[in-house]
Amino acid sequence: MSVVDLGCGTGELTRRLADRLPGSSVVGLDSSPKMLEKAKEQARPGLTFAAGEIENISGLWDLIFSHAAIQWVDNHNLLIPRLMSLLRPGGQLAVQLPSNHRHPSIIMIVETAGEEPFRSALSGWVREPPVLEIDEYAELLNRSGGTEITVIEKVYGHIMDDVDAIVEWTSGTALIPYFERLPAELHPLFLNSYREKLATIWPHGPIYFTFRRIFMIATLSWVDQEISTERQ
Repeated sequence: MSVVDLGCGTGELTRRLADRLPGSSVVGLDSSPKMLEKAKEQARPGLTFAAGEIENISGLWDLIFSHAAIQWVDNHNLLIPRLMSLLRPGGQLAVQLPSNHRHPSIIMIVETAGEEPFRSALSGWVREPPVLEIDEYAELLNRSGGTEITVIEKVYGHIMDDVDAIVEWTSGTALIPYFERLPAELHPLFLNSYREKLATIWPHGPIYFTFRRIFMIATLSWVDQEISTERQ
């Protein structure tokens, strides 16, 4: 099989994927030089890593795989059909992505970003999540020639000691694009304001922190590809 892992990060999961598909050619793709430097330590015959943007992927694949990466790519109404178009007939798309953008921990980041002095420093920018509803993904996969479609959303529960643990969690995920745009001297002020908001909901720990993830799997129909080839 010809396999690509989109947003492979440091490559551990890509290696596990390659181990489960012996004889396949597996490529891990990521846009971060720092991540790829670590990932290349996993490289071996049949498993390679390359620099690239998810939205610019090309080629034909038997399996397009992605774990917690496409949430950083805008316009999933275009992205999902494009990924499906890069599958060989009978190929599969298998994707997991966080869908926790309606959780208070994320909503309060947006609220904080809308307050001064952060609003002015960000020029009014807030991140608009590209994540769709599960039925929308299912419809997109169907319209793109997908069969054997499964799209589910699952809630994972994590026990957090207190709001500081939530701040630490989001500092490595949802807060990153904000801190990339904010001056460094505003980071502590932003975190303090954010922490105070979280404490109005969770004044004491431990906290049961819910986290939603979407899983989608689809196989590209042989029939649709044959019809498309005949029309060409």
